[in-house]
Amino acid sequence: MSAPTTAPSISTLGELRASGHVHRSVKTEIRENLIGRLAAGEPTLPGIVGFEDTVVPEVERALLAGHDLVLLGERGQGKTRLIRTITGLLDEWTPVIAGCEINDHPYAPVCGRCVAIVATDGDLTPVAWKHRSERYGEKLATPDTSVGDLIGDVDPIKVAAGRTLGDPETIHYGLVPRTNRGIIAVNELPDLAERIQVALLNVLEERDIQVRGYQLRMPLDLLLVASANPEDYTNRGRIITPLKDRFGAEVRTHYPLELIDELTLVAQEAAVLWTDASHAAPVVPAHLLEVIARFARGVRDAPQVDQRSGVSARFAIAAVETVAASAVRRAAIAGEPLAVARVADLPCVIPASRGKVEFDDADEGREFEVLEHLLRRAVAETFRARLAGLDLRPLQQKFDDGLTVSSGDAVGADALLAQLGPVPVLSALLERLEPDGIGEGPAAVGIAAAALEFALEGLHLNKRLAKDSDGVRTIYGH
Repeated sequence: MSAPTTAPSISTLGELRASGHVHRSVKTEIRENLIGRLAAGEPTLPGIVGFEDTVVPEVERALLAGHDLVLLGERGQGKTRLIRTITGLLDEWTPVIAGCEINDHPYAPVCGRCVAIVATDGDLTPVAWKHRSERYGEKLATPDTSVGDLIGDVDPIKVAAGRTLGDPETIHYGLVPRTNRGIIAVNELPDLAERIQVALLNVLEERDIQVRGYQLRMPLDLLLVASANPEDYTNRGRIITPLKDRFGAEVRTHYPLELIDELTLVAQEAAVLWTDASHAAPVVPAHLLEVIARFARGVRDAPQVDQRSGVSARFAIAAVETVAASAVRRAAIAGEPLAVARVADLPCVIPASRGKVEFDDADEGREFEVLEHLLRRAVAETFRARLAGLDLRPLQQKFDDGLTVSSGDAVGADALLAQLGPVPVLSALLERLEPDGIGEGPAAVGIAAAALEFALEGLHLNKRLAKDSDGVRTIYGH
């Protein structure tokens, strides 16, 4: 999202009226901005991958209808990312009465303090501006969450200062009213105790809040979006029936349906790795990103894996980070100017990702065996998809003539290329594996080594080349 522009210079209610500003509710604001993006052919929820034809249209319909919604989906399906992206449909800047805890609009104050200020100061009422990024509140629903956290409670400090208990000014507002005129997200809603969920009933239907015994009616203007895991939704916790009934829409999310979506998601997240590092960011070649994307999909579909818990998109992202970290380690050991990941870095993914996968009870103890098999299969599938029909006999002939090549997570790119010598099929290999180019300098050397090692691994998996590995060093030969 682009950087915020400068806030408007309007500073009083009178100036705001003179500017012609029109007060819109949050849902009207979102609806009209969404219609504008749809009409202009612009992405409505940019950065959301794999939901374009399924989840996004459902969310758009819910927002156009003015519905609060709940997103149901397994872990790591991008529910929170999707919710946060909705904030981009708010106006970039919106006016509030300066100093108001609940963001009252200058035209329609609702808290006692702001009503009094507008009645006293009139057009001189001070106005401040909030950016849309400040109009989003998020609460992770935990069993210890209280009504006070969400709605509010009596502030004993204010009472001790001399105010009476019946004075609304003694209320300390919770997260929901503090997100008035914005979007409030409740993650993992079923984990919220049922008696606490009751506190949200008025928020969703009557659009007001109740705090203890106060005579308080405070109409709220907000969009409430909740997320839930279907497993939690039906077993560990549940959303109480009256609350489910008050949500206007229920949207099911899913993992990427197509490989290209999985690959786009992995590449999108990998692009931000080490962006704040003082050294050059490590390079993970496109063919290795595809291996990891296929590996994640294979694990997700494996019969040995508990399908109810799912395999998060974070599984593939963490795998890319681990492979990149292995390349950085090798570059430091070998004195390489730029870290480029290779097939030799893939095995480190297995122990690092084990904790992200839940296996069925019958397969306990076989986790590493299953993951290693699925990783080999992902390499083989990528090899066939990328290099089908490419004549690798000139490369294989070198090994038929007695060549052996030593690789591993401590063998640098220059050392690997020196063992292989000139390879006639290298340019064709790079065209297939890295169609977007390999750059120049250290990046080109590293990617060339990565491509050749990938070809060697593919030949081995297709039983055309022998391989011996002790977990540290790998020998390719006959």
